Amino acid sequence: MRAPVLRPFLVISENRRAYLVLNALAYGLTLAGFLIGLAFPDLTRARESAMVEDGTAALVTQLVDTPPLFALMILAVNVLRLSLLTIVLPSVVVPFAGLVAFGFWAVQTGITLVPLTADGWVALIPHSLTLVIELQAYILLLLGVYLHGMFWLRPTALAGVVRHRQGYLQGLRRIGVLAPPALALLVIGAIWEAYSLRYLVHPLGQWLA
Repeated sequence: MRAPVLRPFLVISENRRAYLVLNALAYGLTLAGFLIGLAFPDLTRARESAMVEDGTAALVTQLVDTPPLFALMILAVNVLRLSLLTIVLPSVVVPFAGLVAFGFWAVQTGITLVPLTADGWVALIPHSLTLVIELQAYILLLLGVYLHGMFWLRPTALAGVVRHRQGYLQGLRRIGVLAPPALALLVIGAIWEAYSLRYLVHPLGQWLA
């Protein structure tokens, strides 16, 4: 019997090509957004202004000095808004909808990440690792919703079942298998982001000055 801890790795191994393509798309779209932001800094300024207007910037400023609370806020946003509302829930209603929504988010995120100040470039050093960790979590969920959509639309050929409903359920199981490691990565990413912004950015700025 396969140990539960090995099941995500088996799903990735069985769908290696899709996993690699999703990696290329996730990192590629984020990089594309970053390059767009470099070429058109007004877009980055607009994103920054939007974060000020919706209160996100103020909330970050309030919590950044309290890493445990900051990490909880980051985790809540990443799990609820991005993982569930952006990737998973749209896809269980419309096949592959989460892939499209995530692609839009990735480009926007790349634009937002472009630093507008010297301190911003310093902050980007530890934040780059945050991005790598969190994108890996989202890629696991993207693989899950991709398989869900494929099993739903082609149950006999891909899931080994007859009915579309059965394929739908098989796809949900794949999402369920990949969700725990995705959550673990999001926890690690939230902790790293909160503590690195509090304890690494300022010392790095002084060292590089």
